[in-house]
Amino acid sequence: MEKIGIISDTHDNIYAIKEAVKIFNEEEVDFVVHAGDIISPFTANIFKELNCKIFLIYGNNDGEKLFLKEKFSSIGRINNDPFEINLKKKKAIVTHKPEIVNALSLAYDIVIYGHTHEIDKRRENALIINPGECCGYLTGKKTIAILYPDIMDAKFIEF
Repeated sequence: MEKIGIISDTHDNIYAIKEAVKIFNEEEVDFVVHAGDIISPFTANIFKELNCKIFLIYGNNDGEKLFLKEKFSSIGRINNDPFEINLKKKKAIVTHKPEIVNALSLAYDIVIYGHTHEIDKRRENALIINPGECCGYLTGKKTIAILYPDIMDAKFIEF
C-alpha cells in the first residue's frame, strides 16, 4: 500500500524536523510532501536524512526561493503553489493557500494544505488534509501526517 509522508510549517525547528524525518523513515513512506513554510535553506541538510524523495512547495514565509531550490535539488524538488501530484490511482494537489482548498477539492481526489498550523482531515468532494505544524510554535503540538491514498485515509502523528 502506498504511504506518503506529509509535513508543513517547519519554520526552522531543527529538532522537530529531525524527529519528523526519523518517523517518516521508520514508517517507510514512499515519498514526503512539504506543504510550505520551510524557511531557511540550511534545513535541506536535515531533510537529506530521508530515505526517500521530498516534494515541497513555497509558503508565504519562504523568502530565499532560489537558494531553497538549489539546496533541495539533490533530494527532491521545490515547486510553485499549487503543485499537482500524480499518485498510482488518485489525483492530488498541494497548496499553502487555505482559501483555495474548497475549489481544488472539486477537481482532485486529495487536497493537502498548510499555513493554518492546525490539523484538518475532512471529506468535501475530496479528502482534505492539513498535517498541522511540525514546528509546534503556535499550537504547542508538533504534528505530521501519513497519507494512505489507496484507502483514502490519513493518520496524524504527534511527537
